[in-house]
Amino acid sequence: MSEQQVSGIQKFMQGRGIRKLRRDRMAVVALWVIGGYLLIALSVAFGILSKEDVFDRVGPDNVVGFWGSQDGERRLDQAQFRIERIERAAKGSNPEAALANFRIGGVSAAPGTPDEVLARVASAWESFDAVAAHEELDDSPAVPPLFSELEQRVDRLFESPTGFEGFIQTMRMSLGTDRQGRSILFRALYSTKVAVQIGMVAALISVLIGTLLGAAAGYFGGWVDHLVVWLYSTFSSIPWIVLLMVLASMFRGGSMDGTLIPVYAAFCMSFWISPCRVVRGEVMKLKELEYVQAASAIGFGRTRILIKHVIPNTAHLMFINFSLLFIGAIKAEVILSFLGLGVKNEPSWGVMINQAKAEVLNGFFWQIGAATAFMVVLVLAFNVLSDALQDAFDPKHV
Repeated sequence: MSEQQVSGIQKFMQGRGIRKLRRDRMAVVALWVIGGYLLIALSVAFGILSKEDVFDRVGPDNVVGFWGSQDGERRLDQAQFRIERIERAAKGSNPEAALANFRIGGVSAAPGTPDEVLARVASAWESFDAVAAHEELDDSPAVPPLFSELEQRVDRLFESPTGFEGFIQTMRMSLGTDRQGRSILFRALYSTKVAVQIGMVAALISVLIGTLLGAAAGYFGGWVDHLVVWLYSTFSSIPWIVLLMVLASMFRGGSMDGTLIPVYAAFCMSFWISPCRVVRGEVMKLKELEYVQAASAIGFGRTRILIKHVIPNTAHLMFINFSLLFIGAIKAEVILSFLGLGVKNEPSWGVMINQAKAEVLNGFFWQIGAATAFMVVLVLAFNVLSDALQDAFDPKHV
């Protein structure tokens, strides 16, 4: 079998695989979902959603999302927060400038002189005291009208944005705020970039290392095979979570602490094992096939045969392992960040879940729910894509 014939078979199989993948509706949906996550990650990378946007206070603490309901105590606390913010600006040393520059997220102070603002503040405090005088804020029938009046007077203190700025403000508050008043949605969106970045780098490097080592071990055999088997047997004998924690802890206190480099190192040094094992076993079968024997018989070098003919026929394993390791990297990052050993100095889904521990104890599930939902959708899409890739590109199926 000639080199041109082997290349033609590979191209034929890959073309059929792509057509089969395109006919799989679930795989197409999964690709669209993954593409959406990639667009979000690119928007963060290009500064459309900046780190300052996710660290800025945009409202009171622990505001629920747009379809949630809050108890009376929380509504009262949030009204107090808003009134105090405006009152502090109106009573400052330069109230005109403070009111002109006032911002909470996209919301600014309502127009008016400092005296007019303070008069509205006093009116809001009157309504606040009327509500606070009731001991049962959720059960008393007299409280709802008082709450309505209070919130109307508080709203008069602010000028909400309109148009595109109004849409952005609605998005900021759509999933509520955390206990520092930061937008949960913006933090979850920003964390998409961190997840995609870690997943891409860790999965790509791990698959490349595992494929090269596994292919070399399976094809050359001898001492190369013994060395590679000893390496992955040694690493796989250590529980992966322990290995990740040890590797991530090695960088603490150094110049790279607080960067993503320790996370990359921890994942790449442990995730290469699975693709190495799988590719090694596949190459040991491929090297006995007729086209490999024919290429060797007509004088092609072993390295050329390995790179040009054997490794390309393990592409389906590379695709599948990339997808699986991408998922594994995201889940491992969440675990490490939850333990305080992963991402630092920027939001991630693991950091959000870690910071939500105190909120969950108080019955506030919006932050942990948002981080979990974003992660589950991405992981599910990659799981569906992994199955579709195997069906489409595995030579046994094609």
